[in-house]
Amino acid sequence: MAAEKPAPVRVLYCGVCGLPAEYCEFGSDFERCKPWLRANAPGVYPDELIASSSSGGGDDKDVGKVGERLQGVGISDGSSSAAGSASASKEEVKRLPGGKLKKKEKQEVVIEKIVRNKRKCVTVVKGLELFGVKLSDASKKLGKKFATGASVVKGPTEKEQIDVQGDISYDIVEFITDTWPDVPETAIFFIEDGRKVPAA
Repeated sequence: MAAEKPAPVRVLYCGVCGLPAEYCEFGSDFERCKPWLRANAPGVYPDELIASSSSGGGDDKDVGKVGERLQGVGISDGSSSAAGSASASKEEVKRLPGGKLKKKEKQEVVIEKIVRNKRKCVTVVKGLELFGVKLSDASKKLGKKFATGASVVKGPTEKEQIDVQGDISYDIVEFITDTWPDVPETAIFFIEDGRKVPAA
């Protein structure tokens, strides 16, 4: 017994702009398409948008009314909070795809020493940008101070970090606090044996 072939999808193309009817609003001349859409594809667009164009003269006002109605529409996440508090919490917490919440990052600088090939060492500095430090400038200053190569790279978490060649962990805390006074020594941490240890 052979499987049935699915029927081909029939697409209605606009007679004015040539786009599929549901994409006319993204075309260059939606106003010219509206009469054709009213006549040939009445179910594609909401009646209020097409009807607003047919009531000559008041286009901007009607579109503004539709925009106001859409502004008032909100998405409820099940909590019974007021609209004002919902907008305030929107600034503090970002929603990621899938409804997960993105927490605000702690302001801290993390320094990690990575040993390669049992001899070569790289010191990684993460989190300076949270204190308003431009990473490209910071890498230049670190490279000059310690007479070594330093560059801004994307780390494993897709966040930018500074990789400095060599082991500079002995002097880096003092250099960071002297160069950027906004970074307190209490906010600098070292990674030792997989644990975060305060530098102070």
